[in-house]
Amino acid sequence: MTATTDGSTGATLPPRAAAASETDSVTPAAAGVQEAAARAMRRATDFLLARQDAEGWWKGDLQTNVTMDAEDLMLRQFLGILDEDTTRAAALFVRGEQREDGTWATFHGGPGDLSATIEAYVALRLAGDAPDDPHMARASAWIREQGGIAASRVFTRIWLALFGWWKWEDLPELPPEIVYFPTWLPLNIYDFGCWARQTIVPLTIVSAKRPVRPAPFPLDELHTDPARPNPPTPLAPAASWDGAFQRIDKALHAFRKVAPRRLRRAAMNTAARWIIERQENDGCWGGIQPPAVYSIIALYLLGYDLQHPVMRAGLESLDRFAVRREDGARMIEACQSPVWDTCLATIALADAGLPADHPQLVKAADWMLGEQVVRPGDWSVRRPGLPPGGWAFEFHNDNYPDIDDTAEVVLALRRVKHHDPERVEKAIGRGVRWNLGMQSKNGAWGAFDVDNTSPFPNRLPFCDFGEVIDPPSADVTAHVVEMLAVEGLAHDPRTRRGIEWLLAEQEPDGSWFGRWGVNYVYGTGSVVPALVAAGLPGSHPAIRRAVAWLESVQNDDGGWGEDLRSYRDAGKWSGRGASTASQTAWALMALLAAGERDSRAVERGIEWLATTQREDGSWDEPYFTGTGFPWDFSINYHLYRQVFPLTALGRYVNGEPAVLSRTAADRPLAEAKGS
Repeated sequence: MTATTDGSTGATLPPRAAAASETDSVTPAAAGVQEAAARAMRRATDFLLARQDAEGWWKGDLQTNVTMDAEDLMLRQFLGILDEDTTRAAALFVRGEQREDGTWATFHGGPGDLSATIEAYVALRLAGDAPDDPHMARASAWIREQGGIAASRVFTRIWLALFGWWKWEDLPELPPEIVYFPTWLPLNIYDFGCWARQTIVPLTIVSAKRPVRPAPFPLDELHTDPARPNPPTPLAPAASWDGAFQRIDKALHAFRKVAPRRLRRAAMNTAARWIIERQENDGCWGGIQPPAVYSIIALYLLGYDLQHPVMRAGLESLDRFAVRREDGARMIEACQSPVWDTCLATIALADAGLPADHPQLVKAADWMLGEQVVRPGDWSVRRPGLPPGGWAFEFHNDNYPDIDDTAEVVLALRRVKHHDPERVEKAIGRGVRWNLGMQSKNGAWGAFDVDNTSPFPNRLPFCDFGEVIDPPSADVTAHVVEMLAVEGLAHDPRTRRGIEWLLAEQEPDGSWFGRWGVNYVYGTGSVVPALVAAGLPGSHPAIRRAVAWLESVQNDDGGWGEDLRSYRDAGKWSGRGASTASQTAWALMALLAAGERDSRAVERGIEWLATTQREDGSWDEPYFTGTGFPWDFSINYHLYRQVFPLTALGRYVNGEPAVLSRTAADRPLAEAKGS
């Protein structure tokens, strides 16, 4: 069968999977949707069970874009540790991601991205590719057409400044004295989302030091005018926010010249202590790659040699972000998602009918119980009296557990019949108490912090790389509401405030915005099951509007998809894109929760999942359906294509998920409150 093309995106869809056997070759139409769904569910269950680690966790590759790989090479070049094998393997991956027009995109099928293309080009120059090689010439020509290095993001120009390819004085100033700002002062470090905070603190040291290593080659070919590589940035009107912050930046540049040396040195040392205190036991920072990279550079500039235990552990942690592919290419993950993948896999397998005491589910529960964070982290700056009890996303990230993972882990644990129920109850009690304590004042929940909504950080000239604050979102709030409903707290005033916020946030077309997944399909697929779990009937007007919207954006092939461009142009792209397994599953999960099991839309969606399933029980999904920063940083979670379709198929075949929960009558409300 030949590949088909989705008219809304121009993206080529994969051929449908070959039949696995004579029995499996029966089409869904002939065998019946129910039989096809049950068969697909069994195959997907076997596929997922076979991929559990011996310790009990699941983890799929977390694919982002080539800036991770390029910056890893530039870091090693800066430190003088770039080796031939790493360079060759990284270059193999970067070359493989280049498109015919010479550019690199930040997500599959997306437009060329200037900063990603510049960084990838530099990485290939480090690997020995010549500027006049055809693939390099195409890239440099496109870069010049887009305005050259001067038009790239600040982060890209910081990397280039490390080698003298850009002037430090033409970058926004980041004074290390910001580390002294009290929490009530605007633009203190806790006004930033945790991912930005962990990056900005080390970058204040880099900005103060302004290091330059000898450039191994010039980059004149990436400037529109090599004679004037650093053109001045026009000033915005002083009365505008942009203009005001541009003038503040000019004042900070002036302050740099007069800043007391003792104060600056003390600020850098305080920042260094802040960084070291937040290094995880495995050497990383926050379980994500970017803060680790900048923390290593910052400490190196302060005199920490590469054999120092902090530095050695940090560099070793970076190696664990590398994924070696069969062709020898080396891809860098921005972070790793074992807790998230494991709780989602547990939910999927339980909903697919795996017995609650199945050994692999019990093993998964054991592993998740061991991952609960039981010490305070940066979240306690805003909630100093709240006992810990959350779960993080990664293997090691005790400083930054997140509300979303905590809610989903609780939902997963409730699906497992564990041999130590008292241990499970205590862990769930801590998690519920922590999540309730992390509710923002508007009744909703963000991902990592409480009321992280300051309007100022996003205005800084430095912050042009994506979201730098962590406001509440519909998808995270929905997962918490669903978890609280399962815990018998659907009528708790705090849960009702979350429900009211969700109802108020519904878009006019019936959908919900998806902050951490793409996009309106994800938001709607998260909110509808939560509202139904909390007691809203399928006949509620908000549920009916959501059903109508999902039916209206179903693709002709029966699946659902949404392109990342919906973050930029919702009017054109909301709910529109090539069908994917994960997004089809999200839509189905919402429709099934709304009572639409026998609808034609659900049948067509189930048929699409059953028909596109591959021979081994998996699905193919090159499209990016996960979100780091809306539009600016996109993620392809390689396990999404497995866990969410299995969840949808399980709920279609088996009905509502079986949850081993205690009711509010069994557990006093005071216990749930943690009082």
